[in-house]
Amino acid sequence: MSQSPPSVTTQGRYIAITVAFLGWMCAGVQLGTLPIASLSISKDLMREAFDPADAAVWFGRFTAALSLGAACGGIFLGWLGDRIGRARAMALSILCYTGFAGAAGFSQSQEQLLVLRFLAGMGIGGMWPNGVSLVAEIWPDVSRPFLAGVMGTSANCGMLLISVVGKNWNITPESWRWLLFVSATPALLGLAALWIVPESPKWLATRGDATKKTDTPMRELFSPALLRVTLVGIALASIPLIAAWSAGRWLTPWADQVAGAADPKYKASTQFWWAFGAALGSFFGGQIASLLGRRLTYFLISLFSAVLTVGIFTFLKPLQPAFLPLVFIQGLVATLFFGWLPLCLPELFPTRVRASGAGLSYNFGRFLVAGAVLATGALTSFFGGDYAKAGAIMGAIYGLGMIAIWFAPDTTGKKLED
Repeated sequence: MSQSPPSVTTQGRYIAITVAFLGWMCAGVQLGTLPIASLSISKDLMREAFDPADAAVWFGRFTAALSLGAACGGIFLGWLGDRIGRARAMALSILCYTGFAGAAGFSQSQEQLLVLRFLAGMGIGGMWPNGVSLVAEIWPDVSRPFLAGVMGTSANCGMLLISVVGKNWNITPESWRWLLFVSATPALLGLAALWIVPESPKWLATRGDATKKTDTPMRELFSPALLRVTLVGIALASIPLIAAWSAGRWLTPWADQVAGAADPKYKASTQFWWAFGAALGSFFGGQIASLLGRRLTYFLISLFSAVLTVGIFTFLKPLQPAFLPLVFIQGLVATLFFGWLPLCLPELFPTRVRASGAGLSYNFGRFLVAGAVLATGALTSFFGGDYAKAGAIMGAIYGLGMIAIWFAPDTTGKKLED
């Protein structure tokens, strides 16, 4: 039988949410670096062999490598969080993605950068399940919709931050390495997290029970009792991830391609407005789910995300007056998912497998993302470098969420299960 959960001080709770927010925000910096820098990186590293269609393929490869790394890291480090604790696994995740991000600044070839993006992705993948599980377990239930919004918006704040950097300092083929070096500085946060972040009281209380069980967390997730919930969690997390990375995140390189050298900061402006909308959307996603209900909220987000994304790629072009305002709206609507997920995924799983379940659900989709972004790159190349045609096709993936959500249990008003 588990012992009573030890209490965490108010100061400890604020330390936990602050470090989790900053850790996921700095992961967002990593997510936003390549969309604004990949074309310049390819021009530098490919030199005379550079071709715009090949650059689109390489952007797909970089994104796929990051996604595969995040999938592997999320599953492994999520499992580690159930074994050694959320706080320590979160700190190790931060150290992982910052260390390999800094090393990427020394890349001498596309292939070297590809490997280092995969390794950085492992840390990014581990940050989400451990940070979300820690925050969900360490704060009172009444705070969770608000805190889910805080966690959901943090990565987009990181992308917003790196966009501001790109708007104020040109990122060119001659000057891009500094961006990766700067993105490695949060390693100091990872070191501090090892010492100052309190552990989840729910995790501490279940350690005794966990040692008596023969099932590993992963095996239990696929047991008859949890199989349906696990598959539903995977579907609900995978659909917005796949659509975001195979369509929405291609708005920035599309803007870079169209604006080109005539306006080298337009790509950063595009990502800035997308990330600004995304920061708002991911903050309010959990609160809207509390007001309208989990299922209806997810259905409506899926519907409007599909309409907006396909519409932008079909009827607009970068540099048109309506482009940036609609990019802002698309970012706001499509990232409501990422305020919904931190609130609702932990509700599906009991404490003993919560980090593993959230990590598997969120990061399994990244395996599919890797294939989807490669498909987008291939489609773009097939259409002669036309990002718009590929983006319109892949943007329709959002619509699958309108079907998947009705297979999910309605957890509206549910407290976290021990």
